Amino acid sequence: MEHDDPQQAAAADKDGNPGPAPAWATQALTDPREWTLRWQHNPHELDSVAWDALLATSPEPTPFLRHAWLCALHDSGSACAATGWQPAFLTATGPDGRLEAACALYLKSHSWGEYVFDWAWADAYRRHGLTYYPKLLGAVPFTPVPGTRLLARDEAGRQTLLAGIDALMRERSLSSAHLLFLAESDRAAAASAGWLLRRTVQFHWLNRSQISPGSPDYADFDDFLAGMQSAKRKKIRQERRYVREAGVTFRVRQGSEISEADWDFFHHCYGLTYRAHRSTPYLTREFFRLTARDLPDHWLMFIAEREGQAIAASLLATDPERRVAWGRYWGSTEAVPCLHFEACYYQPLQWCIEQGYRRFEGGAQGEHKMARGLLPITTWSAHSLLHPAFQDAVARFLEREGQGMSAYVDELGERGPFKQPTEVSDRG
Repeated sequence: MEHDDPQQAAAADKDGNPGPAPAWATQALTDPREWTLRWQHNPHELDSVAWDALLATSPEPTPFLRHAWLCALHDSGSACAATGWQPAFLTATGPDGRLEAACALYLKSHSWGEYVFDWAWADAYRRHGLTYYPKLLGAVPFTPVPGTRLLARDEAGRQTLLAGIDALMRERSLSSAHLLFLAESDRAAAASAGWLLRRTVQFHWLNRSQISPGSPDYADFDDFLAGMQSAKRKKIRQERRYVREAGVTFRVRQGSEISEADWDFFHHCYGLTYRAHRSTPYLTREFFRLTARDLPDHWLMFIAEREGQAIAASLLATDPERRVAWGRYWGSTEAVPCLHFEACYYQPLQWCIEQGYRRFEGGAQGEHKMARGLLPITTWSAHSLLHPAFQDAVARFLEREGQGMSAYVDELGERGPFKQPTEVSDRG
C-alpha cells in the first residue's frame, strides 16, 4: 500500500488502520460564514448522530452514506488505507459546533471499485511523466448508486464543500478531485463551481406511478408484464418457466430474518462470482456482519433452493422509508439456465411490486436489463483536474463523449420494452 503521508505510513498498524492523523487532516480553516472546515481520517472521528441527521435532510439520501455503513467499510478492511481508500472526510461546523455540511472523501491510490472509469486519464498522466495518484474521490466505495454526495442544508453549504475540496487538491498538489453518481443538487452545484460533468447510463425499474404520474402502481407482476411488448413478455415468462421446471424455489429473508448461515452461504456465492471473473471480492465477510448488526433493515436476501439445498443467493439493499431497492450482489453454486435473471431481476421486481416500492436500481451497465423492464437513466459525475492543460484536454474529451452518450441514450429510448414509449430521464 502506498500511503500519502510518509509519517502516517510508518504509523499504520498491520491491519492497515492509519496512525495519528497527519497535519493536513486536523487543519482548521474558517470560511467567510465562520464555519470551521476539518479533514478527518477515520469515520469514527465523526459525530454519528449529527452525520446521519444531516444526511436525512439531504435531497437524495441513501443508506450507503449512513455513518454505520461508512464505519463498516473501514472497520472490516474493505475500504481503508490498506486497500487504497484513505478516508479524508470533510466537515464544516458552525460557531455553535453544529455540523452544517460534510462530504465522504477518500484519497485513492488506484481507480478500482468506482464504476466511472478514468484509467485512460491516469495513463495519459503517466505518459507525460506526471503522477495521477493519489487523487481525491467523493463516492461510496464499490457502490454505483446515485445520491447526495455533498451533505448540506443549502446551496451555500454545497459551495463551501466544493471550495474546501478544491483547497485540499491545490494544497496537496493532488492531480484531481472527483464526485461520482451525483444527486441533481450536487450536479448543479458542481457545474456552477466550474467542475467538468460526465454522463453515464444505468438501468432502473420504475413503478407505474413513477413513469405516468397519476396512474396506479402495478397490481402484481402480471400487471407489470401486461404493459410490455409481446416478445419481451413472452421471453420473461419463458425464462421464469425454465427456473420453475428446474425445480428451483426461493426463500425471501429481510433484515433480522437473515441468519448467520444465510450470510455465510451468500458470501460464499458472492466470492464465486468474483472468482469466475478472476477477481477478488471488494467486501469482506466482516463488512456484511457489521452492517447486518447495525443496519439490518436495509438488507433483503433471495435464496434459491433445489431439493432442499441452497444453490444461489442475491442480495438487495433497501430503503423501506423511501421505497427504493438496489440490486447489489449475487452468486450461485450450480449452473441453472436463467437463474441469474430470476434471482437478480424477476424475484426482486415481484417483491418490489408487492411491497409498493417506487424504484429498483439494477446497478451499473447492462443493456440486457432493458429486456427485463428496466429503463435507461442518465447519471452524473463531476471532475476537477489541477493541471490546466489536462483540465482542458479532459473537457474536450467529455464534450465528445457526452455527444456520443446523448445519441446512445436516444437510441435506447427508441427501443424500450414497453408498448407505449417511455421518456428517458436524467437521474434526479
